[in-house]
Amino acid sequence: QMQLVESGGGSVQAGGSLKLSCAASGFAFGFCRRDWYRQAPGKERELVARFIGGGTTIYGDSVKGRFTISQDNAYTLSLLMNSLQTEDTALYFCAVHRMSPYYCPIDQLWGQGTQVTVSS
Repeated sequence: QMQLVESGGGSVQAGGSLKLSCAASGFAFGFCRRDWYRQAPGKERELVARFIGGGTTIYGDSVKGRFTISQDNAYTLSLLMNSLQTEDTALYFCAVHRMSPYYCPIDQLWGQGTQVTVSS
């Protein structure tokens, strides 16, 4: 069974750091489009960071310069979050999508999310 499982969430004070991980099972990331999204209560889901192909990265405006997306190995995607702010409090999801012309063994898949809470 193919699935994504996030971990690393928790509670941290403003200015602190957390590293989230997304573990793929049943498949390897290959060159799927690899995303981190977040959703805060009462708000729409927003893109946090994106990894395309072999190394192109895209970040949401609110996290540029603070968050870093990386792929640790064929099965693990990470999100390093520095200088956390209270506005970063949300449920964080990883997701993969097939994106032409890159190879991806699946069409799309979402994890269940990991909660990040930042207090002042």
